[in-house]
Amino acid sequence: MTAALPDLPEVCVCYILRVTASGGYEVLLGEKKKGLGLGKMVGPGGKLEPGESPAQAIIREVLEESGLSVREGDLTPLGRIRYEFPHRPAWSQVSWVFATRVWRGDIVESDELLLRWHPVDGIPFDRMWDDAKHWLPDALDGIWCERRFVFGADLSTVVDGDLPVTPAQRG
Repeated sequence: MTAALPDLPEVCVCYILRVTASGGYEVLLGEKKKGLGLGKMVGPGGKLEPGESPAQAIIREVLEESGLSVREGDLTPLGRIRYEFPHRPAWSQVSWVFATRVWRGDIVESDELLLRWHPVDGIPFDRMWDDAKHWLPDALDGIWCERRFVFGADLSTVVDGDLPVTPAQRG
């Protein structure tokens, strides 16, 4: 019998998308200016406050980190990702993932993120957390992602979890 995994702090992230003149999409990503993930590219988001639903939290976080206003009815839930950091347990968390193509306002730089638009087909995965390349493309295509990722001793590389099967593993 295995021990139950503990409840983890909950966070949320939102991928804001816009249509380009050529009919493709861009996603709003920000370089983290401080805190966990310093220097990494992420979507706006953060911790759920007591009593907040994930949707309520992302509405607040998007406004705080980008100056953009989003509504719950315009959010598309994309997944729930569990991040485990055995070498730094305080970093372990569960993230609720949303996207939206509807917002109001203009981007305002915050003390958390330096925001820029990126083509969806040119997302800078090499500047993001290592897990993003394993699930974000599917999520942005509208596929629900319920995944788990375990990070190694370097606190940066995914070493276990729900990873895609490679051709070599298929035999």
